[in-house]
Amino acid sequence: MILAFDTSSAACTAALFDGAGNIVARRDEVIGRGHSERLVPMLAELLEGRAADSILVGVGPGSFTGIRVGIAAAHGLAIGWGAELAGMSSLSLHAVGVEGSGEMVVAVTGGHGELVVQQFGGFGLESADEFLSLPPAEAAAATGARLVVGSGARQLVDARGWGEARETWPSAANALKMPEQLRSLLPKPIYARAPDARPKQAA
Repeated sequence: MILAFDTSSAACTAALFDGAGNIVARRDEVIGRGHSERLVPMLAELLEGRAADSILVGVGPGSFTGIRVGIAAAHGLAIGWGAELAGMSSLSLHAVGVEGSGEMVVAVTGGHGELVVQQFGGFGLESADEFLSLPPAEAAAATGARLVVGSGARQLVDARGWGEARETWPSAANALKMPEQLRSLLPKPIYARAPDARPKQAA
């Protein structure tokens, strides 16, 4: 079985797949904060005592705390089960949940008032550009697809003055729709910007 989950956004989402890639169970909740309290109970509800042979965890970019919570849980489960562990692109997880194909921008709210944006070139997502973390006005100038999805979609479209905004959240149920290279990442955080906290320098 394959267990996939993502805690990079205000959503807490998990899905369990059988060996053929069919969804056995799924959970999708928009909780805002509190992933550290909700994730483990959610996984317990989902698994009902089952174990997975493989784990896919969202590695970001997205919420600094949420990403760390998800990856820590994934590492713990992988050790306990002796399961294979890989990371998946959280922004791509947004994109594969959109009906149809064609160009789109995923825009999610980031720190310091910035938007984390990534443009995808169509079906399969193979032509995805690198993500950027920019103030809304700069993000508007850097992206060109009409359709914008994600938690920052409305903010980006408003900054542009044109386009179609759809507020969406990632769902782990779409994890296996991603191309292999986007769900075989190292299971370590991908941050849109460096953490604000800095270690103290020795006197």
